[in-house]
Amino acid sequence: MLLNALIVLATIAFMELFSIVAHKYIMHGFGWGWHRSHHEPRTGWFEKNDLYAVVFAGIAIALIWFGTRGYGRIEWIGAGMTGYGLLYFIAHDGLVHQRWPFRYVPRSGYFKRLYQAHRMHHAVEGKEGAVSFGFLYAPPVTKLKQQLQAQQNQLRGPRGQAAATDHAAPAARD
Repeated sequence: MLLNALIVLATIAFMELFSIVAHKYIMHGFGWGWHRSHHEPRTGWFEKNDLYAVVFAGIAIALIWFGTRGYGRIEWIGAGMTGYGLLYFIAHDGLVHQRWPFRYVPRSGYFKRLYQAHRMHHAVEGKEGAVSFGFLYAPPVTKLKQQLQAQQNQLRGPRGQAAATDHAAPAARD
């Protein structure tokens, strides 16, 4: 029984690490087609990004199903994934994006830091240049502000001018 509880807790911790990597390199990479909806104003109760939760829930359900049929202890991995999904729903969908029927903005402590970090994640337009990819872990806000500032300076180039990219004004013609 203790081993099962340890498997659940280890899976929850692993899921946060996995989510950071998946959020940065999949959702803000080739999976942007689904995730884009999360960075745009929501027009209904659901968004295309919610399909990620459906996929991971399906995996958790399959692990629980196979585990209860004698395939090792994998049902406890599925239970850990389910626990992580619940924490994600509470912290991310509820607290940060306020998809609940009531609003609560934390004023101090861990939840304020989590809230601010995710708001900074949404401070940039598009999939490039975002910071803070965790859902339950939030780096210090001062560190995130420095990262955002450095990225903005990089786009502006030397002395506040636009860098030599498609962001720069076109050269005047004679």
